Amino acid sequence: MEGQIWLLMRSLQLMSFQAYKLRVTHLFQLKQHSILVSVGQDEHGINPLVKVWNLDKRDSGNPLCTRIFPAVPSSKPAEVSCLSVHENLNFMAIGFTDGSVVLTKGDITRDRHSKTLTLHEGSSPVTGLAFRQMAKITHLFVATLEKVFCYTLSHKEYPKVELDTHGCALRCSSLADPSQDSQFIVAGDECVYLYQPDERGPCFAFDGHKLLANWHRGYLFLLIRHVKSPNKTGFGSSESSLSEKQVLTIYDLDNKFIAYSASFDDVIDVLAEWGSFYILTRDGKMFVLQEKDTQTKLEMLFKKNLFVMAINLAKSQHLDSDGLSEIFRQYGDHLYLKGDHDGAIQQYIRTIGKLEPSYVIRKFLDAQRIHNLTAYLQALHRQSLANADHTTLLLNCYTKLKDSSKLEEFIKSSESEVHFDVEIAIKVLRQAGYHSHAVFLAERHQHHEWYLKIQLEDLKNYQEGLRYIGRLPFEQTESNMKRYGKTLMHHVPEGTTLLLKRLCTNYQPSGDSVEKVSLDSSLFVKANSEEFIPIFANNPRELKAFLEHMIEVDPRSSQGVNDTLLELRLQDWAHEQDPEKKTVRQGEALSLLRSDNTVFDKALVLCQMHNFKEGVLYLYEKGKLYQQIMHYHMQTEEYGKVVDACKRYGDQEGCLWEQALGYFARKEEDCKAYISEVLHHIDQKNLMPPLLVVQTLAHNSTATLSVIKDYLINKLQRESQQIEDDEGKICQYREETAHLRSEIQELKASAKIFQKTKCNMCNSPLELPSVHFLCSHSFHQHCFESYAESDAECPTCTPENRKVMDLLRAQDQKRDLHDHFNRQLRSSNDGFSVVADYFGRGVFNKLTLVTDPPGSKTAASLEVNLQRDLLIHTKRNC
Repeated sequence: MEGQIWLLMRSLQLMSFQAYKLRVTHLFQLKQHSILVSVGQDEHGINPLVKVWNLDKRDSGNPLCTRIFPAVPSSKPAEVSCLSVHENLNFMAIGFTDGSVVLTKGDITRDRHSKTLTLHEGSSPVTGLAFRQMAKITHLFVATLEKVFCYTLSHKEYPKVELDTHGCALRCSSLADPSQDSQFIVAGDECVYLYQPDERGPCFAFDGHKLLANWHRGYLFLLIRHVKSPNKTGFGSSESSLSEKQVLTIYDLDNKFIAYSASFDDVIDVLAEWGSFYILTRDGKMFVLQEKDTQTKLEMLFKKNLFVMAINLAKSQHLDSDGLSEIFRQYGDHLYLKGDHDGAIQQYIRTIGKLEPSYVIRKFLDAQRIHNLTAYLQALHRQSLANADHTTLLLNCYTKLKDSSKLEEFIKSSESEVHFDVEIAIKVLRQAGYHSHAVFLAERHQHHEWYLKIQLEDLKNYQEGLRYIGRLPFEQTESNMKRYGKTLMHHVPEGTTLLLKRLCTNYQPSGDSVEKVSLDSSLFVKANSEEFIPIFANNPRELKAFLEHMIEVDPRSSQGVNDTLLELRLQDWAHEQDPEKKTVRQGEALSLLRSDNTVFDKALVLCQMHNFKEGVLYLYEKGKLYQQIMHYHMQTEEYGKVVDACKRYGDQEGCLWEQALGYFARKEEDCKAYISEVLHHIDQKNLMPPLLVVQTLAHNSTATLSVIKDYLINKLQRESQQIEDDEGKICQYREETAHLRSEIQELKASAKIFQKTKCNMCNSPLELPSVHFLCSHSFHQHCFESYAESDAECPTCTPENRKVMDLLRAQDQKRDLHDHFNRQLRSSNDGFSVVADYFGRGVFNKLTLVTDPPGSKTAASLEVNLQRDLLIHTKRNC
């Protein structure tokens, strides 16, 4: 029936409804809305009507018609030639055969919210309309039989641009999708043109008379009838017979290949829906074209060895990187088998990151293909996917090719472009003999150990190695000097010594250091100078300069520094022949000893080894080894200095005089003067018993009686005087004892009369009550109670009595201290006085043990044994 619109469901079921009374001429289905716009006639001779249908809503079982308005271009009636609706439902354009274009702006589904105006007028029928929306700008492409225009609808005045001076037939224009930048496609008989809103774009030559042009899902559909002289004045295919074959060709413009081509009988339209393409012919048949999946397409191309086309197809289909890598691998294998190694390596390079590098490397290990292998390895490094083995292989390729330019380009790339293991590269270059390149890498990337190893061990450039070490931070300079110090000292002793002086004081990297750090004065660091002394093993002159610098900078340097410097100065002193210079060397060594920074034992050994007399004597004196000082003078037979040593140190160590006397007594030379002087001091200080002096000198044949006559006379005179003094004291003590005994007897036998009239405390006249003591002291009772410490003791006599009691108590406590007595006896210079003191305390009084039986001789034997021990210990222990 005429005027019906048929709806085809996905299940291929047909539905229809009566839209017009006479006929339907144009339909436009929106993709994003269930809105259908139709153009048709209800009455003869009346302008066509435009109806807008809402397919989701129903009116008596049919879709709801939301708007009806006549399609009137101008005062003259004209037929509608084409129709287009914007997806936002705000624009609808209707083209007419008289060259007019009517634009409806606003909500196209309602009369109230839209207005209609004539956008374009011309003499050539309008054959195509298309809306283009990019961002917020809306364009309308208009194609006629003679020209192509573009209107900008986002501006108020709708500016127009004429894009071309030739047009197209009906249904021979379309709008591409965003993959082609939404360009307007116009199919002429010779070419297919693409247009931007402001200019014409590329064109493609497709020969033949175009009956239909459409764009679906990235493909260009062209229905072509091959004729020699196309008739552009006709509309559609009205001049072709119904039985004439037409060729439908589907083009992939991105990948530049024909996706499908076949001949059909009188095609009405080509539609894309539900993932397939539908071809509707005039005989009522509908053909379905289903697109093969991407993998099937690729396999077909692989079979035909069309790898380039397969790659382009995969990219356009947004195939993942793994799929693309597999295509590149197959393409590379194909080229490799054909012998195109250069082309193959380019494809293998594109597989980096997905294909295992060893797969490619094994193919190009042949020496004749080393160039290709080098190119692949370079690409592998540029993508930072190379491991140590790849770096080694690439550098070996460079060295085999002797391509210094490529090698330098590889290693001298900017630091941000380094894609290899620098340490591995240094090792390979060093092994291959490219020392300058290895040094460059080591210095640039701050591999200090490798740099120094190459400079010092391979290039023997000691001066440069020393300069480099001096520019490093403290920790690295210290460790490298410990490692290479001996080598550098052997070849550049002066520079090495200077660097060590800096390192062991306040070190700062010199020049533009490799890792220069701004150092604050409070953060200065220095190395332990003692650790670097072994470096100077064969350079004593530099060692001495180094150590003297350290002593000057830091007088409190370590003892090892002082000991080593002392040894050097003693060596210089021992080998010096010039007397004046020898004196100077001696002063330097002594000044170092007096600094008190040397180890005593080491310094003494050094002085003894070098026979440095002044140093030995100084150290003996410093260590209070007075006997060693005197023995040293005895060994050198310096008699005067022996006596001087006794004079200087005899007070600290009294046995020196006795040793001096024994020394001179053993001499057979005439030493009477020295013996007399020694005896004089022994006599003054009472250091030896006279008998021991006589026994000591009895061994000397030159020591006559005249030598000791004065000593003996003085000794006897003093002892006689001492005897007289002791006898006087004995008489005095006897008289005092007799007097005390008489007083005791008187107190016991007769009454005591107290006749004191004054108090011995306050010296005031006595008054009752009073207190009287037998010692004839009297006190007021209140004075006695105020000052007395005890009711039984006289306050006046108590201090003196207490002293006597303390002495008696001390004697009682010390009576049995046998060990103490022995120690005191051994340490005393005069043993007889110690024994006499203990006799006075009653130590040797006869003891009677209660447990001993009568007549037992135990006590007597103990006394005898004790006296024997005392006599034994009275012998001098010199």
